[in-house]
Amino acid sequence: MTTSEILIWVVFPYVCLAVFVLGHVWRYRYDKFGWTTRSSQLYESRLLRWGSPLFHFGILFVFLGHVMGLGIPKSWTEAVGISDTVYHAAAVSIGAIAGFCTLVGMAILIYRRRTTGPVFTATTPMDKLMYLVLAVVILLGLANTVVGNIVSHYDYREGVSIWFRGIFRFDLHPELMTDAPLTFQLHALTAIALFALWPFTRLVHVFSAPIGYLWRPYIVYRSKPPGQLGARPARRGWERTPR
Repeated sequence: MTTSEILIWVVFPYVCLAVFVLGHVWRYRYDKFGWTTRSSQLYESRLLRWGSPLFHFGILFVFLGHVMGLGIPKSWTEAVGISDTVYHAAAVSIGAIAGFCTLVGMAILIYRRRTTGPVFTATTPMDKLMYLVLAVVILLGLANTVVGNIVSHYDYREGVSIWFRGIFRFDLHPELMTDAPLTFQLHALTAIALFALWPFTRLVHVFSAPIGYLWRPYIVYRSKPPGQLGARPARRGWERTPR
């Protein structure tokens, strides 16, 4: 292994993951009020109504597909009776649909953000960089799903997946990535770079769950008596006169 290959496939992933963890800690401690999606539904809702569900449901299935493909060893799926043919057929069909929905949804959201003045104003430079990197990750992922499974027939579960799981076991095999097709290498590098950008963009809202709503007290609304203008009852002599 050369020094550059070790830097790319061993050092770079750990640096990005360290930035990912420490960046979230820093962001939460020093920018709690900025820990938000900067909701812009008030400014425009028609495009948001289409783009947001397409993107979020698409990215959810993409995430689950990556958990299945990268996190679960090939021997496990074979042990429960899932053959390579069935697995790859499901990966191509479901992965392509999920990736396409994610890409279309993100395109709608970016178009909305660029053409709606107040929404564009609320977009930070880091968010713009995040959208660019995320678009590259999704496009490369679609290429790998279709081309890698249909044309080149590269079995990433015997290469990329083993390298990826080795990150968390501190047992990386960089030679597996050097032997992978270029699109798989670029997809892995841009995805890891996205993790380094994550803490400094609106993506932090992924880790914000409205758990407090479970024990938040009820909000009591009381109707005002007829004829009362403000929150306090009118004083004598200031009652409204009938017309």
